[in-house]
Amino acid sequence: MAYWLMKSEPDVFSYDDLVANKREGWDGVRNYPARIYLRAMRKGDKVIFYHSNATPPGAAGVAKIVREAEPDPTQFDPTSKYFDAGSNRDEPRWDWVTVAPVKRLHFVSLDELRAMPELAECRLLARGNRLSVMPLTDEEFEAIVAVGSRKRR
Repeated sequence: MAYWLMKSEPDVFSYDDLVANKREGWDGVRNYPARIYLRAMRKGDKVIFYHSNATPPGAAGVAKIVREAEPDPTQFDPTSKYFDAGSNRDEPRWDWVTVAPVKRLHFVSLDELRAMPELAECRLLARGNRLSVMPLTDEEFEAIVAVGSRKRR
């Protein structure tokens, strides 16, 4: 099993939305390195669902991959903000995976993540990182889940 972090803006699609929908295709990834990661994901892999572009940003929940990479249909839809006129159905450029919720976390803010020694080398915290999908080590994933599973006062 591999571990991942996937970012979503909560005003566009939040962890609560994933819980309500029960499963969702992770659409709109339009970055080649992130696409490589989507294609590497396997059914059963676990994901930290991260709220980005939020105040504060941070880890909101755990999800799992329930369907491996397949063509993202939004790339072919001219009414979608993720439409890509250069992509064609014979050789699709962009993929998505389908995710389902596993566990809501007590929100772990970016500041809390930065303070965790287990995340010292985490790509999420690297200066200039803009990737919306990235791998996590076992230790990074387990540390985030441990902090997010503690009761807060």
